[in-house]
Amino acid sequence: MSNAESRERARELNEFARERHPGLVGVEILSSTADEVVGRLDVTAPLVAGTGFLWAPVVITLADWLCASGMGPNLPEGASFTTLEIKTNFLGTVREGGAIRGRARPVHRGRTTHVWDVEVSDEASERVIALFRCTQLVLMPRSGP
Repeated sequence: MSNAESRERARELNEFARERHPGLVGVEILSSTADEVVGRLDVTAPLVAGTGFLWAPVVITLADWLCASGMGPNLPEGASFTTLEIKTNFLGTVREGGAIRGRARPVHRGRTTHVWDVEVSDEASERVIALFRCTQLVLMPRSGP
């Protein structure tokens, strides 16, 4: 996939998500190919927990949407998918005014399942703040009545 195609796919994904949860919290897809999806999120006041730090579910939103965005180009014609499992290890956080960036890559693309890993980093320092893994179930179209 060319850079132009990756940017066009990112634009389409951002448009799709605008009025859905990822868009409502501010996730922006920067590039999207079958082998890698990159996105970011500004840390704003509504996304900060009572501790003064980025709320953990927001990090999961970014990571999960990056993985979901990468599934489309990896699916057989007519197939869909659903998440079977997610796991996140938090290694740090970011305060209001900062930003986070995620990079998702498939580590397994089987016939019935895909596994994706995401590193989420503080955009300014590039320090990894979370490691995320999800397993997706490939849903093949039903044949016959």
